[in-house]
Amino acid sequence: MTGWNKAVHASITLGVIQDVFNYHIKLIFLMGLFSMFSADLAIDLGTANTVIWMKGKGIILNEPSIVAFDRNTKRIIAIGNEARAMLGRTHKDIRTIRPMKDGVIADFEIAEGMLREFIKKISAGWVPSRRIIVSVPSGITEVEKRAVRDSAEHAGAKEVHLLAEPMAAAIGIGLDVDAPVGNMVVDIGGGTTEIAVIALSGIVNEESRRVAGDEMNNAIIQFFKRNHNILIGERTAEAIKCEVGSAMPLKEEITIQVKGRDLVNGVPKTTEVSSVEIREALNEPIAQIVEGVKVTLERTPPELSADILDRGIMLTGGGALLKGLDERLRLETNLPVHVAEEPLLAVVRGTGKVMENMDKYSKVLLKGKRY
Repeated sequence: MTGWNKAVHASITLGVIQDVFNYHIKLIFLMGLFSMFSADLAIDLGTANTVIWMKGKGIILNEPSIVAFDRNTKRIIAIGNEARAMLGRTHKDIRTIRPMKDGVIADFEIAEGMLREFIKKISAGWVPSRRIIVSVPSGITEVEKRAVRDSAEHAGAKEVHLLAEPMAAAIGIGLDVDAPVGNMVVDIGGGTTEIAVIALSGIVNEESRRVAGDEMNNAIIQFFKRNHNILIGERTAEAIKCEVGSAMPLKEEITIQVKGRDLVNGVPKTTEVSSVEIREALNEPIAQIVEGVKVTLERTPPELSADILDRGIMLTGGGALLKGLDERLRLETNLPVHVAEEPLLAVVRGTGKVMENMDKYSKVLLKGKRY
């Protein structure tokens, strides 16, 4: 090969190397750009509320798990707060439902649409998320796991992981779940009460009861039907529970005015009830939650029982805010009971922590069959 040919060959080779290098630089840049617009998400897909955490931003959405859709076309009209404002006030062409029941998906198509709309809502320049972690009840079946995974994948996720709610709550409130020490968490949500004893990154003992906030609301509705011949809506029952509901006698009992529909005459009616009556109405669902805690304690190994005696029971979820519930559990179990700071956000914060450090927390993710 002549000197001139060698020079040409070297020039071509250098050009090819330069092109390959430039291609890889562009590819890395585009991948980085894509990752900026496809942030990983942690989702607490609850019966009552959906809370979304985004990597690098924290909690960016907290709205009711409610959907309003057109009965004829199944087109979603409103979600979250907008749909909640329509609850009980729609005409025949619009239906308002909660696609989640007892912590799992009851209406697959509507739940998928709700999840997609929530994800679009949090990001204007939305690109499908690469990874999503969804918190689910600890007693979830394989079929229910599949429904959650499929919904998240159809909403655009490339990779979906599931995390048990009590484990997420424990991580969210700062408990050291890796340690060889027993921690007991009671997460009272809208559809389920999750009770678990956690040690060494796993759930040693669990009890998932489909008795929680919704059941308390229903107990209040039934109480007004039986005792006052009045029909009240779900929103009214929720407001009564938050305002005057309690698990133990209050220092000062409260009386409130309640509006509803008279079941005899069919006309609007106002009645007066006291916090004592509401407490009686709530007694049955509360007793079932207390029973679930006792059953879990009975099945707990003695070494971990000793840890719980020292560390106490941690209450998370919206139900933890019910007045006197911690005192009632303390009385029934003779154990220290602590209400977490911001109990409503404990699960999503824990799910977010797992997303931030997948290597550290990979052991806590639910293992399931792939379909």
